[in-house]
Amino acid sequence: MSAAKVAVVILSWNGVDFLKQFLPSVVASTYSNLDIYVIDNASTDSSIPYLKENFPKVKIIALESNLGFTGGYNAGLKQIESDYYVLLNQDVEVTPEWVQPVIDLMETDQSVGACQPKIKAYHQKSHFEYAGAGGGFIDQYGYPFCRGRIFDTVEEDKGQYDTNIPIFWATGACLFIRSKLYHELGGLDEALFAHMEEIDLCWRLQNIGHKIMYCKDSTVYHVGGGSLPQGNPRKTYLNFRNNLIIMSKNIKGLGKVRLLIIRLALDHIAAYRALFSGDIKTYLAIAKAHLHFILGSFTRKSTKFPKRKFYSLAEVYQSSIVLDYFLRKRKVFSELKWLGNHVQPLLAGEEFMLNKKN
Repeated sequence: MSAAKVAVVILSWNGVDFLKQFLPSVVASTYSNLDIYVIDNASTDSSIPYLKENFPKVKIIALESNLGFTGGYNAGLKQIESDYYVLLNQDVEVTPEWVQPVIDLMETDQSVGACQPKIKAYHQKSHFEYAGAGGGFIDQYGYPFCRGRIFDTVEEDKGQYDTNIPIFWATGACLFIRSKLYHELGGLDEALFAHMEEIDLCWRLQNIGHKIMYCKDSTVYHVGGGSLPQGNPRKTYLNFRNNLIIMSKNIKGLGKVRLLIIRLALDHIAAYRALFSGDIKTYLAIAKAHLHFILGSFTRKSTKFPKRKFYSLAEVYQSSIVLDYFLRKRKVFSELKWLGNHVQPLLAGEEFMLNKKN
């Protein structure tokens, strides 16, 4: 049986320095049926000439304008035929055999829609990396966090999360997804532009009955903050606005109204905390995010896909990660108190068993 066809797709904008540093590791990948693409988001640097001269086998899709993360990938992936897409950030160093374990895992169970490898920090390779770590989760109020990273606490990788488990979201820094499902769902939501678009996509995958997985046997190293660093007001704005949008899209019924009211109140607390500490830029970014979310709700189209009850999804943490972290001082994933689902036993190292492919 021939290996599944995989397309590694890097979205780049003025990223020639990243391409010089990290593309060689991608080209050195050992997977047998691999194509590598760079979608260029209307760069004004020397990215395209550099690629043509130094990596003639890498396929280039040049966009005429910068469409952002979501629009750039949607436009580019329409031109790529493959069994699987790997959405890979331009600031990621991969290991030679990083593709095979993830594809093996996904081929074993056809209900797995998307997957991520272990994401570690490029500049501190003993530790997990902020954007993805050992797999993404979400709490009952819609706050995302990771196994291996909760807020600003990033754990050292000591093998404590070396289990393949279902997760709520897989990081967009290195996202494996079945191409058929990507297009069936309409790709990334371009209204988000950037940030949390992968959470929305994974949420929609779960709403139509697919699992999201973490693969312990594949490791990549992410620089992080390559486009917008932590603390940037634009990033703060996008994170707060987009979090509200994806909750509004993917939760059904009166539960959505209740949850959004609570979440808006919690965001207000965060905004005033920033204001009173002298961080006016963060306060204004959150206020702007709320305003644009409310104004956009009058024109935003509802999704045509089914929505499952939010709290029925096993990877939803049935508590507040904010209260746990700041008041109860639960700083790492293994200290969280999961209620009645499969995640708690896995903290003791129990492997999640996939359904065998027919």
